[in-house]
Amino acid sequence: MAQEIFPGRFTADTGRESVTVFLIGMRANRWWKIGKVARVASSMPTMLRHLGAHPESGMLGCEQWFGRTTMLLSYWESPEHLRRFAADKESPHLAPWRRFVKEVAGSGDIGVWHETYQVPASGIEVVYNGMPQFGLAKATSHVAVGPGTNTAKQRMGAGQPN
Repeated sequence: MAQEIFPGRFTADTGRESVTVFLIGMRANRWWKIGKVARVASSMPTMLRHLGAHPESGMLGCEQWFGRTTMLLSYWESPEHLRRFAADKESPHLAPWRRFVKEVAGSGDIGVWHETYQVPASGIEVVYNGMPQFGLAKATSHVAVGPGTNTAKQRMGAGQPN
């Protein structure tokens, strides 16, 4: 599947006071236990489909990478939206998490991790050059670099709402 490449320099316009950045991943510590790894990993596509179908959940967008250590980078409206999704009994997160804790956690077979950051718009600086829509610009608004956003210093403060 070909993606449109945008020649030139682009940045993101979040249009908000802050963005919550959530990194989550898993590591196959014992890769030969591929069945167990696949069962744990198979929960994520279901969660992402649910979040895509329910924009009110607050996830703005995501990017993912697969390998022995798999990572999902996601952008959220707020930490509250993220916590509400994680704790919602009706969402496809809580049951797989409880199953992981009961069946896998502590075995050493699979490691999981996450990091959450709430970043003020004044602390965001992004630039994409010759890329398809990606990352924060794909999750919010993909805009050409221009007057007021030509330098990293200018972009660092450009995301603040007027």
